[in-house]
Amino acid sequence: MKTILAPVDFSAVTDCVCETAVALAKSQRGRVVLLHSVPPPAFPDESAAGLADPGIARDQAAADRLIRLREKLVEEYLPIETMQLFGPAVPNILEQAEKLGAAYLVLGSHDHSSFHELFVGSTTHSVLLKAACPVVVIHEGTRMSS
Repeated sequence: MKTILAPVDFSAVTDCVCETAVALAKSQRGRVVLLHSVPPPAFPDESAAGLADPGIARDQAAADRLIRLREKLVEEYLPIETMQLFGPAVPNILEQAEKLGAAYLVLGSHDHSSFHELFVGSTTHSVLLKAACPVVVIHEGTRMSS
């Protein structure tokens, strides 16, 4: 069974990424694995910023959103799994693609300026350069046809 790995960040493009991953999995008689990578905290020690352990609340909120996304999709397509990892997105995506033997990666691209890309970088761009399998990129403005 082919694995379609769909990293999601819960942005505006997430629904389209999921729909595309499901359509691709159906055509390949495969399964979809939704991956959410929880970024490292903004502060090295979040409690030092005067916050009452916001990392736990943030991580649980992301886990809840991933579960709701899966529940929405499972009605349309059964073989859907979820995975939440902690750390930088690019290494997590590439590692899981290799570990799962992903046939395809389906991920979203955001509208960022060239300035942003130059100094901050792009998860999609980095994955495109390093992925060992085909990558399907869904642009943020894409709308799926009914």
